[in-house]
Amino acid sequence: MSSTAKHHHYSTTVRWTGNTGSGTSDYRAYERSHEITAEGKPTIAGSSDPAFRGDAARYNPEELLVSSLSACHMLWYLHLCADAGVVVTDYSDEARGVMEETTSGGRFTSVILQPRVTVASPDMTEKALQLHASAHKHCFIANSVNFEVRVEPEIVCI
Repeated sequence: MSSTAKHHHYSTTVRWTGNTGSGTSDYRAYERSHEITAEGKPTIAGSSDPAFRGDAARYNPEELLVSSLSACHMLWYLHLCADAGVVVTDYSDEARGVMEETTSGGRFTSVILQPRVTVASPDMTEKALQLHASAHKHCFIANSVNFEVRVEPEIVCI
């Protein structure tokens, strides 16, 4: 049996808005402000991490990567729970990422997802816990990165 891959395409626009008048004439002469847009969606205000002269009030690429991993896991998890008859009534994740900066650049070394899931009944707890492993295996974003993504879930009942 042959496997046919489906291809999904995504487009965004990133536009630098940080020219303060002299462009990149000096490292300190410009802001790292930018806007991320996609057709028909609200604008995301971006910047670099404050450690790299960015605006702390705006999202930085590192935060967006961590949140992408967290959101992808959550969406797969909710799907799998619905299919398995596990009723989730609340979900939050305190995701954490570690990026290592070196003289030649930097890279993420790990992300830990810490989903806290509330289920409707105590008899759903075990299945709810097990489904995190399956969600992790399905997550498109986790399957695309070259660093460890760990999932440390907590399941509670109403």
